[in-house]
Amino acid sequence: MNYYLAIDLGATSGRHVVAHKEKNEIVLEEIYRFKTGMDDTKDGLVWNIPLFFEEIKKGIKIAFEKYRNIISLSIDTWGVDYVLMNGDKEIPPFYAYRNARNLSSCDLVDEIIPFRELYRHTGIQFATFNTIYQLYDDLQKGRLDNATDYLMLPSYFTYKLTGVKTHEYTDESTGALLNIETNDYDFEIIDKLGLPRKLFTEIKHPGYVIGDLLPEIQKEVGGNCKVVLCPSHDTASAFEAVDLPEKSILISSGTWSLLGVKNKDAIVTDKSRIANYTNEGGVGYYRFLKNIMGMWIANSLRDETGLPFHYIDNGLRFSKYKNTFDVNDPSLTAPKDMRMAIYYLLRNNPPKDTIDMFASIYQSMAICYRKSIEELENITGEKYLNIYIVGGGAKNKYLNKLVAKETGKNVKALPIEATSMGNIKTQMEAFKE
Repeated sequence: MNYYLAIDLGATSGRHVVAHKEKNEIVLEEIYRFKTGMDDTKDGLVWNIPLFFEEIKKGIKIAFEKYRNIISLSIDTWGVDYVLMNGDKEIPPFYAYRNARNLSSCDLVDEIIPFRELYRHTGIQFATFNTIYQLYDDLQKGRLDNATDYLMLPSYFTYKLTGVKTHEYTDESTGALLNIETNDYDFEIIDKLGLPRKLFTEIKHPGYVIGDLLPEIQKEVGGNCKVVLCPSHDTASAFEAVDLPEKSILISSGTWSLLGVKNKDAIVTDKSRIANYTNEGGVGYYRFLKNIMGMWIANSLRDETGLPFHYIDNGLRFSKYKNTFDVNDPSLTAPKDMRMAIYYLLRNNPPKDTIDMFASIYQSMAICYRKSIEELENITGEKYLNIYIVGGGAKNKYLNKLVAKETGKNVKALPIEATSMGNIKTQMEAFKE
């Protein structure tokens, strides 16, 4: 029997999932999980990249100890973030997308390339954390002076395992650096900003087989397998996990809620730009979607309060609180105190306790979903009947009921590891299984 390993890093946790086929069904088994999360340092919010890589290797070793016949592995992570390289040496710090460093560079980029023009070229939403703004900040601060490469996080971890540097299409598409028509780097934009062309090398697509693990990695983890490019932006892998029926919307519900549809062609119009809808690269299609703050808010509040899930779930049954807020409010991006940030937004009719605050979070998310779907239907001219929810948020029955009530759509929750499933499906296709 052949086994495949998906390594899926989210913004709060990472997981190793081994899969095989049984009676033509893909069976997933999580064998290792570890915390990720951002560190608050003198440089602002950063990722502990060396620690993540040690955890990645630890999980691979556990996989080989349990399953000898692992054919391949592949890595996906969140989008937009990267590691700068000088040859084989990293250039720290490893900034997290919630770092405040990008705010000034957004204005500077807009003076050179107004967002209307940038959107026409790339079809990518405005977000202060987009790779284009992060790289321009690096340029302004001289961090690119000695940089020979920039590697998006999945590509960096893949390089550390194989010694091969790659740029994978779906992840590169998240950062507003690709031309929406050619699906390659937009050197008109890159040249206008003065970014070094040498950083932007050939783009590979999901299914590309990079090669074996490095000999020293093989020795450390106790085995060898091929390393394959999956749709390495985690949302791209999540969208691969589900065969959407017609007239259906997918919500990948995790730290972010990514709400959208699969389109053959990109939609780059004034309507889509004003609604801040984005066209991210998929496997033979575009993911036309909206970024919504998502479970980040609830998870941060739960971490601060230490309340167990069952206590929250039970309390929500009795909450009558109805006041809501904009879940995409910038104050919620990386607050020092999520509880106080939410309380401030609800100050005109404040919640009486933390349970009311959770009720407000979920009601606010459902309202945002409904408004986003109304925008989507207005832009596409389609009337969608179904909403499929995947990822960790799909387990939230309270939220799912609110979404169905608020939108009037048929909600189908699939509480599966959708990202890992999409990752695995790509590997199996690469090896014709």
